[in-house]
Amino acid sequence: MSWEDSEFLNAKPVNTRAEIGAYEYLWKQPSTSTKRLAELFEANPGMLPSELVGETEAMHAAEEVLAHFAKKGIKRFGVRIHGTHDYPERLRDATEPVEMLYFLGSWELAEAPRRIAVVGTRKVTTEGAARTRKLVKLLVENDFTVVSGLAQGVDTIAHETTIAHGGRTVAVIGTPISEVYPRENAELQRLIAAKYLLVSQVPVLRYKSQSPNWNRLFFPERNKTMSALSDATIIVEASETSGTLIQAKAALNQGRKLFILESNFHNPTITWPAKYEKLGAIRVRDFADIQRAFV
Repeated sequence: MSWEDSEFLNAKPVNTRAEIGAYEYLWKQPSTSTKRLAELFEANPGMLPSELVGETEAMHAAEEVLAHFAKKGIKRFGVRIHGTHDYPERLRDATEPVEMLYFLGSWELAEAPRRIAVVGTRKVTTEGAARTRKLVKLLVENDFTVVSGLAQGVDTIAHETTIAHGGRTVAVIGTPISEVYPRENAELQRLIAAKYLLVSQVPVLRYKSQSPNWNRLFFPERNKTMSALSDATIIVEASETSGTLIQAKAALNQGRKLFILESNFHNPTITWPAKYEKLGAIRVRDFADIQRAFV
């Protein structure tokens, strides 16, 4: 659904511009967090954002968003709003599901079969980088759609390798679709937005109005959404305190498959692999371990 369109839920007309503005207005309130917003919608089942915000406030916020996108050169984008027919219901598996997503590119990739997230540390080792390339090449050859977060390290290698081998890739980012992080991935992000799929749940106006330290909180929330959009998550390499483990926990809580590469179990500096294996994660000794889980 593009922002110009109107859709219908039951007998209610859905003005996409008003919904964007209302959602952004809700996020502009200083006390709003992912948790509090999820609680607000849970307390008002079946209600759209525009039913919780005044029309004037919603339309003003929408104009701000559209003006910002125009300034950044974004003329066409898509949204997915909970309560409309094209919103992916699997997002409701998250503990605090998002009510709206922005995207650039081909949404069909979010519906492609065998979507598997490949994630890991930003400070990837030489061995971890090689394992990522080998793994992703096999995923592409076996018709998986590779999802990742466009961060440094494992994420970047996963996207680049997928593209190099003619595969399908989805980037779920922790900034608005109008921003780039890290800066060195600007061209890669543009390529994914143009030819593949770039997804963000990050509210534009809230992001603009607060400090980078506060904006970093959107990254772990991104990981939960990435897991919900995927059928499974594979962890290539991660430290004991890695944000990747937020996605590992989310995957298990959401009923998704969680794979952990065998090399992690032989790293004496970490204990998380054994912990997650006991919780139901699948140890990957070879690619057949992944294939068997999708039969």
